[in-house]
Amino acid sequence: MLPPTTTPPFTFQEGCLLLVDKPKGWTSFDVVNKVRWAIRKHLGIKKIKVGHAGTLDPMATGMLNICTGKWTKRLAELQGMDKTYTGTITLGATTASYDAEEPINATFPTDHITDEMIRQAALGLTGDLEQLPPIFSAIKVDGQPLYKKARKGVQVEVKPRPVTVHEFKITRIEMPEVDFEITCSKGTYIRSLAYDLGKNLDSGGYLTALRRSSVGPFAEASMWDLEDLLGQIPPMDAGE
Repeated sequence: MLPPTTTPPFTFQEGCLLLVDKPKGWTSFDVVNKVRWAIRKHLGIKKIKVGHAGTLDPMATGMLNICTGKWTKRLAELQGMDKTYTGTITLGATTASYDAEEPINATFPTDHITDEMIRQAALGLTGDLEQLPPIFSAIKVDGQPLYKKARKGVQVEVKPRPVTVHEFKITRIEMPEVDFEITCSKGTYIRSLAYDLGKNLDSGGYLTALRRSSVGPFAEASMWDLEDLLGQIPPMDAGE
């Protein structure tokens, strides 16, 4: 049985599941550190276990599942759940990171692309896939994340990984932008789907916006705004 989402009063040491809406520009590690620091000051303790179930890239927003205390043992279970994302792919260009974090490195024609071609290409990227992760990713090779090797210009062979895309729905087409909603298994890189969509259209594609709207049964309406959550965890000397 899954732990329920947690609302005040919090029992951080016994265990809490906090669904946080990660702000754009923050790393998942930044958010966990901020929450951990607030809990330590709130309880007046030096250490407490706090972790997250599934990294979001800095440019992404949306659901970050954070567990505290004894519930950190459930992180792997939470990480294994299907996830839903919404966002925007820009066609006609590529970047080394497959998203807007890196500059455009190539441009391609888009005049031949029709709305029906885009929908069919998205449909072709559903089901069980062997997906090639981006070189700018947190996957570790020889103990070091790929993105660190990529930034140093080190050439690394990246092997395809099995993932499942349950649905790849196109929700808006206004060339060169394409909005989507994707439900997929753990380990799926939406950036790679953006790149592959462009490639399958004989063009290019890269991710320009991304939001994780749900994880398993946990819906967007259950998320905490980060500042609102921190406001519920005042330092001990602030009084309660």
